[in-house]
Amino acid sequence: MVIDKPFDSFEIGERFVSRARTITETDLVLFSAFTGDWYPLHTDTEYVKNTPFGQRIAHGMLVLSVATGLSRLEPGWVVAFYGMDRVRFVKPTFIGDTIHVEAEVIDKQDKGPMGGVVTFRQEIKKQTGDVVVSAVMKVLVAKG
Repeated sequence: MVIDKPFDSFEIGERFVSRARTITETDLVLFSAFTGDWYPLHTDTEYVKNTPFGQRIAHGMLVLSVATGLSRLEPGWVVAFYGMDRVRFVKPTFIGDTIHVEAEVIDKQDKGPMGGVVTFRQEIKKQTGDVVVSAVMKVLVAKG
C-alpha cells in the first residue's frame, strides 16, 4: 500500500507495488522471542522434516508485519489502521524468500471530517510470483 495523499485523491482501481525484503532466519528467531511463539514449525529444523513443508516456515503474522513495513505510509495522511478482512495464508514463506506487496484500491467510504476509509485488496507475493498471503486491508486516511 502507498498512503501518501489525502482520502479524496485515491481512485478505485488504483494499484501499488512495494519494494521487496528477504525473510531471514534472524527474523524468525526475533519474532519468536518477541511474541513467545516458539511453535516448532517455525523454530525446529528436525520437527519440520516430517511435515509437508520439509523446512521451517515464517509465522503468518511475521509475514503480515513485514508487509506492513514495506508499505509507504506518510505521516499526516494515515489517521489509523481500520482493520483486516478475509486474511488467507495461501502458501508458505520460507527462510530466504523475498516478499513484496501488491495492492489495489477496491473501495472508499467517507467518514466525515476526520477522513475516509480506503479499502485495499492486498497480495503478498514471493520472488516466484506466488501469492503467500491475501487480505483486504482498511485504512482511515485524512482529507486534504
